[in-house]
Amino acid sequence: MSKKELLFPRPILNAAGTLGFFPDPHAPFHWGDFGAFITNPISWRHRVGAEHPVVYQYPGGFLLHAGLPNPGFVSALKKYARRWSEAMLPIIVHLMADRPEETREMVISLEGIENVMAVELGFAPLLSDDIVLLAVEMSLGELPLVICLPSEQVLRLGPRIVEAGGAAISLASPRGTLVCDGSAISGRLFGPSLFPQA
Repeated sequence: MSKKELLFPRPILNAAGTLGFFPDPHAPFHWGDFGAFITNPISWRHRVGAEHPVVYQYPGGFLLHAGLPNPGFVSALKKYARRWSEAMLPIIVHLMADRPEETREMVISLEGIENVMAVELGFAPLLSDDIVLLAVEMSLGELPLVICLPSEQVLRLGPRIVEAGGAAISLASPRGTLVCDGSAISGRLFGPSLFPQA
């Protein structure tokens, strides 16, 4: 069990991967409507994005194919830790948590950063339940853990995650494939058309 509670003053949060690594004060919307800010996904090692990133709009939302680019955990801390501590919103750092030992190291490092209220663990598609549960168990500490799961895993795995000490479960963006300029593009789907599924 974490030693901090997970409480949101307002019900709106962004999805990881949609608004960058910190809440930009020059963004064209009002941050006061948000209860917290979730960072773009951060991996243990530097990750290069997709060769041809795409944002493809369709009726009711958009498909994002970016490859989850990020500078790697150590570089991200050097670049963003001060911005997180000075941000006008509590920060939830989204970690790519496919390797439990590395995930544990990242979570421990985040415990000492001011204004980081929680960690969200995201996993690669089709990762086994055992690896997800191991990552949760190894990452328990000071910060609450939010576990990001696809809808098909929530009912099966969700109760076990809560029993293991997870503070909350968030729904991962579903993956989809659309035809764009004659080519099939796969990526994560976002938008109001997903609300009924959620």
